[in-house]
Amino acid sequence: MNRISPRSPLFHLALFSGAILATTTVSLLGSGLDRAHAALQDSPKAIIDEAWQIVNREYVDGTFNKTNWQTIRQELLSKNYTSKEQAYAALKAALERLNDPYTRFMTPKQFEALTNQTSGELSGVGIRLEVNEKTKILTVVEPIENSPAIKAGILSGDRILSIDGKSTKGMTVEDASNLIRGAVGSKVNLEIGRDGKEGFVISLTRARIELPTVRYSLKQEGKSRIGYIRLSEFSSHAADQMRRAIKELTAQKVDGFVLDLRGNPGGLLQSSIEISRMWLDKGGIVKTVDRMGKDEKIVANQTALTRLPLVVLVDGNSASSSEILTGALKDNRRATVVGSQTFGKALVQSVHSLSDGSGLAVTIAHYYTPNGTDISHKGITPDVKIDLTEGDRQKLTANPKLLATKDDPQYARALSILEKAAMAKTVPISTSQQVSTRQE
Repeated sequence: MNRISPRSPLFHLALFSGAILATTTVSLLGSGLDRAHAALQDSPKAIIDEAWQIVNREYVDGTFNKTNWQTIRQELLSKNYTSKEQAYAALKAALERLNDPYTRFMTPKQFEALTNQTSGELSGVGIRLEVNEKTKILTVVEPIENSPAIKAGILSGDRILSIDGKSTKGMTVEDASNLIRGAVGSKVNLEIGRDGKEGFVISLTRARIELPTVRYSLKQEGKSRIGYIRLSEFSSHAADQMRRAIKELTAQKVDGFVLDLRGNPGGLLQSSIEISRMWLDKGGIVKTVDRMGKDEKIVANQTALTRLPLVVLVDGNSASSSEILTGALKDNRRATVVGSQTFGKALVQSVHSLSDGSGLAVTIAHYYTPNGTDISHKGITPDVKIDLTEGDRQKLTANPKLLATKDDPQYARALSILEKAAMAKTVPISTSQQVSTRQE
């Protein structure tokens, strides 16, 4: 977990959507605010006041969305709580009064889950699981590269029959994952079912696993060699994985790239900045503005890895860091953006660990695209707008292998744009072309 002091010049590194950058915080209680601070130390009120102080110090709106934040504190501390759960519920209710869904409290379990998600790592054996739609049996989708599972010979399609002797019949993926994960160095026994073999048990030693957030492939589309990259989340490892993808595909002599950000909910701000710089040599990336009106402009720094033609795919679930990257590429005319209107989240959060292991996400800034556009609640309009029909969505959901094929209308349009760019031997630019929604 990254830990950065709130006074650090790096404090602007922040969180979008479900992704987090944790900060070390100390409850700073002014003598005029609470003379009974010592009495709070061992009570559920301590967490309430710790969280209140962080919001009071950092929330992006100094009016607290026109709520009396001081009065809310008095109300919270005037109540008696018999458990932490009661205190948690009161704190959640108080934060809801800010009318900001991104400023939120997390229980220790929720905070741990988000920390693992953003770190791009977990402690386990390295397998992706699903409950097979036909057999209803817990099944391995794929083992993760360089994981204990792949080293032990676990294969895609293997059935997990039991975990440490506990049958997986009727077990959800979440329940199974909770059993399989554990401390690094500890062991877990998986009973495996495999076609043509009797059930057998594999003992695995849990390790720290780097989760893949970037998947890429070379696609031969007619006469064109296309480097297809899908980024699912801006985790702490996403930039390194993206760098590797761009370099390996470039070495394979691709003619252009498709960067797929559809369904990407966001992640770390720093990750979106680093990835933007891999595609942009110059120009602005994003501008953030804090509660004092102070703005910070982030720009490219002559470190682009490629100048080949680029198309970016987006949809209504492309949010936050996805929109920062998309906005930077679109405003600088580095890529053509294809797909549906993006989500429209233009707020920056920092996430703090609280003293009992719980967590708090606080909105600390607003961001704008390089051209100064505020996308809040509006999103980014693609250069080529193509909305999938319900039939398209059902087909692609039922058969994910059709994604990024000519049966995927948004990807198919990307190919036609890259084909024209290859003929012109220029980087595609924003066309502001609008096309009607496809009909069945």
